[in-house]
Amino acid sequence: MVLRFIALSLAFAFAATAQAADKPTSTAAPKWDTVKGQQIAAQVCAACHNPDGNSAVATNPKLAGQHADYLYKQLKNFKADGGKPAERNSPVMGGMVAALSDQDMRNVAAWYAAQTQKNGQAQAKAIEATQKLYRAGDAARGLPACAACHGPAGAGIPVQYPRIGGQFSEYTDAQLKAFRSGERANDPNRMMRAIAAKMSDAEIKAVSDYVAGLR
Repeated sequence: MVLRFIALSLAFAFAATAQAADKPTSTAAPKWDTVKGQQIAAQVCAACHNPDGNSAVATNPKLAGQHADYLYKQLKNFKADGGKPAERNSPVMGGMVAALSDQDMRNVAAWYAAQTQKNGQAQAKAIEATQKLYRAGDAARGLPACAACHGPAGAGIPVQYPRIGGQFSEYTDAQLKAFRSGERANDPNRMMRAIAAKMSDAEIKAVSDYVAGLR
């Protein structure tokens, strides 16, 4: 059972690498322009996320220091395309990205990725137990370690696995519950939905509080 659980955790950890390897490489990758991205951020995004991506409101996630590829993917997912509904439903964000071109989204993602995140503080009362769940998971329930994909310090693995260290605990809590309910479904291979489905409200809150203090 333990060996099977370890194999499961490793599978999650290397999934992003495998997916990237399957994609054809481009010899002329689009350029990411942080100067233009800063201009877009100031005009479109700053009201909710602040010009440097360090949001002051827990319902609006911190974007500073997040992986550019991940930010770009989320912006793409919020945008309806070719008459098809957005992969990630949000009336607010859908409106924000509606007028942005593909290059605009790349640029603003690059700008926020280049900023420095102002870290949060861990709020979990049972730090030791929560740390064990984050780093080792729960083999008995087939629950893989969060660290397998997001790293010991919550730095994440581009493109699919975001930086979660230092993020508002309230935001992380809300996203895990959204994955669990299926309200959010833009996770490749249903990874986060499968994981969140095995977590209780108390575990989601504890892990969310814990990662808020990761550096």
